[in-house]
Amino acid sequence: MGGVRFLKGHGTGNDFVVLPEGTPELTPEFVAAVCDRRRGIGGDGVLRVARSSLPGVEWFMDYWNADGSLAEMCGNGVRVFARYLATAGLAAGTVPIETRAGVVRAVIGDETISVDMGLPKVYGDSSARVGGLELPGVAVDCGNPHLVCALPEAVALESLDLHVAPVHDEEFYPFGVNVEFVVPVADLHVSMRVHERGSGETLSCGTGAVAVAAVALARAGRDTGVVTVDVPGGRLTVTFDGAECHLAGPAVIVASGELSL
Repeated sequence: MGGVRFLKGHGTGNDFVVLPEGTPELTPEFVAAVCDRRRGIGGDGVLRVARSSLPGVEWFMDYWNADGSLAEMCGNGVRVFARYLATAGLAAGTVPIETRAGVVRAVIGDETISVDMGLPKVYGDSSARVGGLELPGVAVDCGNPHLVCALPEAVALESLDLHVAPVHDEEFYPFGVNVEFVVPVADLHVSMRVHERGSGETLSCGTGAVAVAAVALARAGRDTGVVTVDVPGGRLTVTFDGAECHLAGPAVIVASGELSL
């Protein structure tokens, strides 16, 4: 697969290699090689641009995790995908995008891109273990699985070692899970770190921010509102209007080139 065009983009530090329309079908080995930060381009995942077969939807986001596994959805990834479409002159304004979790609609602004994420489903309780710390968590479905764990006051968010994947209940999450660790900042304002299945710790996770925001809103006893989520790579906002939620934040394309693997 030599001579493959690529672009590099990120949303609050969650970085992706973008492969334009016409790129051949991907393989796990190719994706893992491209995302290797020492021997490849480096990234938390790969976004392949493809045509959708759905009526009224032009684009499909073929998203792969850094380890070469497929993923259903990526909130920051779809925002970077939309930024690519805009910079390439392929879309403007509001654009529907097909993902493996369904169709979402991205609203493209000069600096910020927001995307409707439907309504996440808070559906149960589980737990995760990181280091010697066992943490209860709330299970949230954002098209992909999440476990939101609030940290005790005595534990600093920065102290967690996320170089190794948190241990989760494999019966509850048979296909793996994204685990978010959260501390409050103010009313409807939280900070989080995340370990993403297939990618490890990332500087940001869009669906993770949605999951965290859904839990924060539920704990506040509200159905609507704007939740601010600080991640190591910046800041995202999640707006709940009662019918759906919208994830918003910056998304930029930073480089382009040609792969010769």
